Parts: sequence; structure tokens; C-alpha cells
Amino acid sequence: MNRNLPRRPLKYRKTGWAIFLADWFIRKSINPNHISLAGIFFAVTVVLFLFLGSQPQAESGNRLCFYFLAALNIQLRLLCNMLDGMVALEGQRQSRAGDLYNEIPDRIEDVIILVGAGYSIAHIFFGSILGWSAAIGAVLTAYLRVLGVALGASAHFCGPMAKPQRMAVLTVACLLESTSLMKGYWLALALIIIILGTLITCIRRVALIRKELIS
Repeated sequence: MNRNLPRRPLKYRKTGWAIFLADWFIRKSINPNHISLAGIFFAVTVVLFLFLGSQPQAESGNRLCFYFLAALNIQLRLLCNMLDGMVALEGQRQSRAGDLYNEIPDRIEDVIILVGAGYSIAHIFFGSILGWSAAIGAVLTAYLRVLGVALGASAHFCGPMAKPQRMAVLTVACLLESTSLMKGYWLALALIIIILGTLITCIRRVALIRKELIS
């Protein structure tokens, strides 16, 4: 990671456990770019557990475990997204290509998780459409943020459906999917919320960038 692109404001960076983890990675000389890439691994495991949990023959106990693990791996993905920057900056390990490792894996992870979530609800004929629509919206919100910076505006991380909010909605949906009620429909509902939220987010970011550029 480098300092060219502003960091997303996260209150968790100042918590004791986050500082402890970052210090541990720094002491172990872990490359922050490798932490960024590790997020892709967790994104893949999210989809794996979503598919395992969605199988009709999955027993209730296994279903609970699979969806809980999917929710856990979503949070581990976010943890990688936070720690890479902390290790790079606090450990003075920025690199010229750092922003590429910071941004590109993020977009890959969004697409893997959201598209995978859509395909995992195969009993809903438009599940894949929801997944792809949510993924396109997620990538577009990030594109607008980076575009704004390139045009000379501030980096706008506003929501209501920025990356942390998208993953929070999906995490809750995974936990609800572990119950016996509305199987498959919690994820569909989450994707619909993400699609609508990212649409509003894109509109807000464009409006804020435009306001800065013409003022």
C-alpha cells in the first residue's frame, strides 16, 4: 500500500486488538501486499461455504456450520482489507505498487462474494442476476471514488452501501440463512438491499464529486 490513495476511515483501526494484530504482522515481517492477496482466499472460502450450506441434502447442523463459516470468512476478508494498510503505514512498508494491491484484490473479492452469493441461491431463477447486479454496483462505487480522486476531488467513502455496509448486510444474511426459515431468501433479500443501496451510493458520490469540481 502507498499513500497516494486516501484510506477508508475505520474506527476499528484504533482498537487494541487491531493494533495488536498489526504489530504482530509487522514483527513477523509479513508483506502487506500478501495480506491484501489473502483477502481473495477468504472471498473464495465464503463462496465455498455458501454453496455447501445451500445444498438441499445439507443437514440442519451442517447448514448452521457452513453459513456461520461463510459469515466468519466475510469478516476475515474485511480484516485483511484493514490490516494491509495498517502494516504498510505503521510498519513503514509502503511500496510504489501498493495501491494496486490495495484496490484490485478488493474489487476481485467483491465480485467473487456477491456473484457467488447469487449463484448459491439456485432455486431462485434470478439469483445469478442479483449477484451480478450487486457486484457491478459494488465495483462502480469504488470506481467513482477513485475517479473523483483522479479528477482532483476528495475520496468519498460515503454510503449507504459502501464496502463495510455491503459485507455487514451479507454477514447478517448468512447468519439468518443458518435458520430453518426462508431458506435462500435471506441472501436474495440481502442482494436486493445491496443493489438498491449501491445505486443510492453511486448517486451520492457523483453528486459530491460534481459539487467539489464546480465549486
